[in-house]
Amino acid sequence: MRALRSIPGWGYAAVTRWFVGGAVAALLAADLAVTSLHPWADLQRLLGGLIHPDLLSVEVWSVVYTIAFAILGVTLGAGAGFVLAIPFARFRSVRLLCAGLRSVHELFWALLLMQVFGLSATTGILAIALPYAGICAKVYSEIIEEADLAAVRVLPEGTGAISAFAYGRLPDVATAFRHYTLYRFECAMRSTLVLGFIGLPTMGFYLESAFRQGRYAEAGALLLVFYALIGSRRLWMRLSTLPVLLVLSVLALPRTIGTTNWLASLGRFVTHDIVPSPLRSGAILDPETWSRLGLWFRPVLTQQILPGAFQTLVLAQVALVATALGALILFPLVSRRFAGPIGQPFGRVLLVIVRSTPEYMLAYVLLQLLGPSMLPAILALTIHNAGIVGYLMGRHADGLPYRADAPTGLNLYAYETVPRLYGQFLAYLLYRWELILRESAIFGILGVTTLGFYVDAAISELRLDVAVILIVATALLTAMVDALSRALRRSLRLTDLPTRLSEARHGPETSPLRPVCS
Repeated sequence: MRALRSIPGWGYAAVTRWFVGGAVAALLAADLAVTSLHPWADLQRLLGGLIHPDLLSVEVWSVVYTIAFAILGVTLGAGAGFVLAIPFARFRSVRLLCAGLRSVHELFWALLLMQVFGLSATTGILAIALPYAGICAKVYSEIIEEADLAAVRVLPEGTGAISAFAYGRLPDVATAFRHYTLYRFECAMRSTLVLGFIGLPTMGFYLESAFRQGRYAEAGALLLVFYALIGSRRLWMRLSTLPVLLVLSVLALPRTIGTTNWLASLGRFVTHDIVPSPLRSGAILDPETWSRLGLWFRPVLTQQILPGAFQTLVLAQVALVATALGALILFPLVSRRFAGPIGQPFGRVLLVIVRSTPEYMLAYVLLQLLGPSMLPAILALTIHNAGIVGYLMGRHADGLPYRADAPTGLNLYAYETVPRLYGQFLAYLLYRWELILRESAIFGILGVTTLGFYVDAAISELRLDVAVILIVATALLTAMVDALSRALRRSLRLTDLPTRLSEARHGPETSPLRPVCS
């Protein structure tokens, strides 16, 4: 990664050419077929369901569980993240632990936790809490490290580390912590919705059933209710209402939280199920055992990890460049300079809806419309992420100072605005790269042959040892892309631009980073 800094001519244009070239090459290996016989007819029925929703068909408890799982999951995750954030910068082991937690998608966590707790509230809550603990620890640590140290310097000599943090740093970072934590609830709502697609009793469970059976009026009603929850979050999710919501969430959970013998299931899961099968019966020190392990691992590597990783990278690369093109097209819709005072509110509403729709759910819907291929996944990632980046860039465009004699129309866009925003544009894309890859792996559960496809197959066949190896491979691939992304941002001197969530000093409502979920 350090070699990137020494490459001559390594600038915005070179990075753009490499990524576009990679996407063009990836297109040659991508399956973009449309296999549905009547995609437009299905789309018309879906739009008809949104126009004429059957609101009475919405299962109220699915809405309650969606909110409860999100609230309890974020509360546990943020609490653990706060504890881990304090030693995060000092101990590499803590950073590695947090990286491992956040590199595994919520759906993968849920699939593993189901083997211990079954289809229960415990599975849904922990599937949110575990990755969010790693995410919050990283962001909270950045907030702490970037805080003003003036209060710490005036503390009396001999003040303990805990007291220094509580009295010197916590008051300065508390506002940023509060804003970011409240924003995580919006991200958790999307994650919890998606958990319904694997059987948990959230809104996603009924949404998947409605789409599968062609009940588009019910599906439209569920979507509208979800958008209403996201859009009204600032009204009901506040620090003052959080204690009441926590109590109500606990009371609303099903009576059986997990299986009755979850401790035995956990012991079997850790000591037997996820242990590679050659190590279960052989002696650890026996060379023959390790020989059998090599024979067991070789087909997993050559027939699942390598082809799955390749398809994951292909999907992510095409989606990343498509996101870039989509964001360049969309950002004028939310900029007052381009859309005007009348068009801007409509553009913002459109992009808020787009970015509030989980990629997994959008891919599932497009899969029903277009048929099984990589195309629905590419479109889902592009629409969601282009909405996020486009919204951010539109807000940045409104903050640019223009000359009195600045051009208008296309000339203003192409020669005045885009060149001045291009560094920020690349910074956001590089930040989204890891997240796009993470979602690309998950789309395998829908049938795309990414790493998630092999994970889902292994879990369905109760080969949990293979599933864990594949999930670890996914986490390592995500970590490698994240490291490359950070190296590129340093090489392009983009690290000082506002791409990190910890810079949301004035809260998610006013921060340009509000739409970004990691």
